[in-house]
Amino acid sequence: MRTYLDCYPCFLRQALEAARMAGADERQQRAVLDRVLDVLRQIEPSSTPPEIGERVHRIVRREVGNSDPYRAAKEACTRQALALYPRLKARLAEADDPLEVAVRLSIAGNIIDLARNREYDLEEAAERVLTQPFAIDARAAFREALFRAGWVLYLADNAGETVFDRVLIETLDVPVIYAVKGGPILNDATMEDALAAGVDRVAEVVSTGSDAPGTILSRCSEEFRHLYDEAELVIAKGQANYEALSEEGPKAFFLLQTKCPVIARDVGVPVGSIVLKQGGE
Repeated sequence: MRTYLDCYPCFLRQALEAARMAGADERQQRAVLDRVLDVLRQIEPSSTPPEIGERVHRIVRREVGNSDPYRAAKEACTRQALALYPRLKARLAEADDPLEVAVRLSIAGNIIDLARNREYDLEEAAERVLTQPFAIDARAAFREALFRAGWVLYLADNAGETVFDRVLIETLDVPVIYAVKGGPILNDATMEDALAAGVDRVAEVVSTGSDAPGTILSRCSEEFRHLYDEAELVIAKGQANYEALSEEGPKAFFLLQTKCPVIARDVGVPVGSIVLKQGGE
């Protein structure tokens, strides 16, 4: 997905929030914003939002001297999601179609997005998404792809959301490789966050080798790019993975809630929609 003009103020807001979370004083906050403005003046029109986000948050970490400003928030999100895990599993146990429910719960977990909104209600989101109509509905194609795939590459999004991903992984009948960030960026899931959520009990957890938001293949390690190329089916969670991979073809299925008006417009749905979209559609 290309970067729209409406993305510019969002980058500045994210940078300021991240700097404050990292404990930056006013001088450091101003320095962060000045450097981010320099980046925004120089970006190429073809740059994707995750490519810019990588540079923005690298500035924050460098200026403030904090390698993981969102660490405490990520840990809290994971604890909150784990507290719901027994109830999520109970909903699956009573479901007529466990895969349908697990997909919806995974999408419900996408409400955890500290880059967009620090206020959310996980329980409310789960109840809403379980009955909300899909704005884009590729469930039939997804089931067919699952039937044909020997294994699944699952691209993680945020810490805490990892618990909801675990519920979906536990429902799949094929081996899963779960890919997390190679280093801290926003509240995106790292290896530490995936282990805290227990994802390693149900999937092989690997690093993309990149600390950029989303999955920018050109920034990822050679080992991960080989995995991506070999995968027959890719589950890509969240808005940033859509931004980075929306042009990468039909083996990718995007599971997300549209929380951002710009992304909603690009996808072609209202804000607040739930989406299961096949790449290339």
